[in-house]
Amino acid sequence: MKKTMLFVAACLLSLAASAQVLEVVSMHQLPIAAQADMKVAGVSPVGDYILLTSASNNGLQRYDLASQEMTVLSTAEGAGYNVQVSQDGKEIVYREASFDRNQMRQNKIVRLNMYNQRKNVVARGQRDMKLMATSDNLTTVTVENRMIVLKRNGLSTTLAPNGMNESYIWPSVSPDGTKLCYYVAGKGCFVANIDGTNPHFIARDCRAAKWYNNNTIVAMADEDDGHNTTASAIVAYNLNGQKQVLTSNTMIAMYPYAAENMIVFSTLKGETYMLNVK
Repeated sequence: MKKTMLFVAACLLSLAASAQVLEVVSMHQLPIAAQADMKVAGVSPVGDYILLTSASNNGLQRYDLASQEMTVLSTAEGAGYNVQVSQDGKEIVYREASFDRNQMRQNKIVRLNMYNQRKNVVARGQRDMKLMATSDNLTTVTVENRMIVLKRNGLSTTLAPNGMNESYIWPSVSPDGTKLCYYVAGKGCFVANIDGTNPHFIARDCRAAKWYNNNTIVAMADEDDGHNTTASAIVAYNLNGQKQVLTSNTMIAMYPYAAENMIVFSTLKGETYMLNVK
């Protein structure tokens, strides 16, 4: 009995420690028809809409959280990949792919005003076009040739915080623009200064991380059998490495996106959920 009590006490202490990262107020499924080929592609930083795409990043839709209305923004291939959203949520930038008469892939970069639906093609015609920022003062990151490319004030800088021989994926810039979160293949999630200096290890089970605030990231801790995803939970980490599991093992929760007081994610079944947090 004494050993059981000690074990329970240890579990409670562990949960109490992990609960210091974020406080989960509620979780609910959004009233969006579940489709096995649907996932979240982004969220407005001001929390008024989310973006949805297919599992292969084809097409882009906006779901308005107040009206619960869905609007098709694009049906093009690649439109849901690495969408950039301005800090005020008023515009997005995304790519649209098409094929010419010789079946050669062509891309164009589209800037879209989210409130009057006006589109402006800011670049077109190249086969391997890189996504641009929504404005000159927006800091964005992409991956090119396995390296992190920082785009800021109209300039691009290639970064390799952990060395040139690593493969980098899932880079993300903190809301204040001072820090960079990224994943090193085979090693785990790191946070560095925005110029790539002082890389700091966070965790291995912290994949596809996005910033919740300047001290907290949310990510997925997923498992697979070599072919299919067998389990995945949404987790939160602060920069001290403290961890909190935000979703249960009753669902396979993947690819979170965050705005103030909320986290949105998809399930393997194509359901869309929202966590209200503080």
